Amino acid sequence: MLDWGRIIELASRGNHSPDRRVERTEAEWKAVLTAEQFRVTRQAGTERAHSSEMCSLFEPGTYACVCCGAVLFDAGSKFESGTGWPSFTQPAKENAVAYVKDVGFGMVRIEATCNTCDAHLGHVFPDGPAPSGLRYCMNAVSLRKI
Repeated sequence: MLDWGRIIELASRGNHSPDRRVERTEAEWKAVLTAEQFRVTRQAGTERAHSSEMCSLFEPGTYACVCCGAVLFDAGSKFESGTGWPSFTQPAKENAVAYVKDVGFGMVRIEATCNTCDAHLGHVFPDGPAPSGLRYCMNAVSLRKI
């Protein structure tokens, strides 16, 4: 199980290798994504809080990257964080998500990206529930429920 110390280590020293890689040009991404999906996943945007019904859905299943289809989270790790974005405690596999130190907006955060295609997903924080204490705060537009 990942914890905050391991997330910091991965962001600082390098991430796990993904199972596969998906790379496309900007034009290719624009051809397969909506404008909002492109803005969030390829340009590191953020959707408006409480803009998706995905926050309140807790059915069994998995959540995949909207860009490449890589499985990122299991619904069993999803929880209600009250933040307005879907939140998870752990990725489906340790190498599903990559971590990048984000020093924008005058603060230090850990950006979560798809390890398969580098799509911006959101950020991970050390204020989640036990046992991991992690909160993967994801943009719903970057996820597809399977």
